[in-house]
Amino acid sequence: MGEPTDKTNPEVRTTIVADGTPVQLGATGDTDQGLRAWTVVVGAWCVNLCGFGWVNAIGVFQEYYQSHQLQSYSTSSISWILSLQPFVLFAAGLIIGRIFDNYGPKLLLLVGTVLQVLGLMMTSISNEYYQFILAQGICGSLGASLTFYSSIASTATWFDKRRALAFGLVSSGSSFGGAIFPIILSRLLPGIGFGWTLRVVGFLVFVLLVVANLTIRSRVAPVPRPVRFHDYISPFSEVPFVLLTVGSCLGFFATFVPINYVILEAQTSGVDPNLAGYLLTILNAASLPGRILPGYLGDIWGRFNVMIGMCGLSSVAILALWLPGTLVNPGSAAIYIVFCLLYGFFSGAFVGMVPALLSQVSPDVSKIGVRQGVLFTCVSVATLTGNPIAGAILNQQNGAYWGLQIFAGLMMTGCVVFYIIARVVTGGYSLIKAV
Repeated sequence: MGEPTDKTNPEVRTTIVADGTPVQLGATGDTDQGLRAWTVVVGAWCVNLCGFGWVNAIGVFQEYYQSHQLQSYSTSSISWILSLQPFVLFAAGLIIGRIFDNYGPKLLLLVGTVLQVLGLMMTSISNEYYQFILAQGICGSLGASLTFYSSIASTATWFDKRRALAFGLVSSGSSFGGAIFPIILSRLLPGIGFGWTLRVVGFLVFVLLVVANLTIRSRVAPVPRPVRFHDYISPFSEVPFVLLTVGSCLGFFATFVPINYVILEAQTSGVDPNLAGYLLTILNAASLPGRILPGYLGDIWGRFNVMIGMCGLSSVAILALWLPGTLVNPGSAAIYIVFCLLYGFFSGAFVGMVPALLSQVSPDVSKIGVRQGVLFTCVSVATLTGNPIAGAILNQQNGAYWGLQIFAGLMMTGCVVFYIIARVVTGGYSLIKAV
């Protein structure tokens, strides 16, 4: 980090950024380095559009595969392909985080771009179950993981006071992608077929990731360190980190269940298939302001405070609207639309603010890559098993959706409980304190 450079403030030190330029860090780690920092946000936004934006469209593939290439497979079996996407995206972070800390984002972004586009192209020619597993579930997702961790870790090095807003803007890319990809798929699939639809998406992803490669860089120069097992387990000695990790795992058990099953349930209950196909677009479009506004408010009112409120409202949307609404009035398009609007907005904060909360409980930004990798590797277990568990519940209930709705609602409620405890441990019992 270097020696103190401001005699009036001995906490101000000089560090060297990835391009060799010296910048000053204050005692609070305040950065927010103007245009340079916001260009990183632009690149990270493109990464999230291509990565999580694509994952947020999994509901379209669940429905499409069941009626086309994989119609002989069960709902739960197909969901394993789609659950592999967020699982690999998160789980690879245990290794990628260390590579980022040691070598920076450039090589990770380049390799990730190649793998992500290759995965889409190989999916376009897939017909067998194992081919979809390898191309869509593993290859493309590994590429998305390389670009995702590079983008969020780089963003974390540039922001302090406006960190939640920055991450909210970055994660809004996934909302935008989740809104436009279902429309692209629904428009192109009937016209040009599955293969060329995936190739068109592949070309679009390539262009956006080129932008990411040109704009994303870390403010902190990489410092090669030996791989030490202690670095991966030491975060678990910190109570706030453990509570944040457990809460995030419970939240991710729930988050993708509505995204994956709302289209199927709507069609099964009698909603016009044309309208049902747009529910995912509505949900993801609503999550766009849900990513940005809570991030902005979190920097003012406290990130834990805002996160707890939004996750609590997500649970309410599932248990007090989606569950009773579809039981009492099945086939009502209005219920599905209202639910997608509310759940999309409320749950948007959950995905967008987890990296900001992690940065808040992390004392050393130079190790942010490893810490993100550890947390999201734990989260990956939830993303892998959440939808298959929901699918198994659906099969056990003979096609009735109330069981998986209760499962999702209870998991999100558990998330809120652990976040409340983490908030108390971090900032005390005062309800008006910004934590």
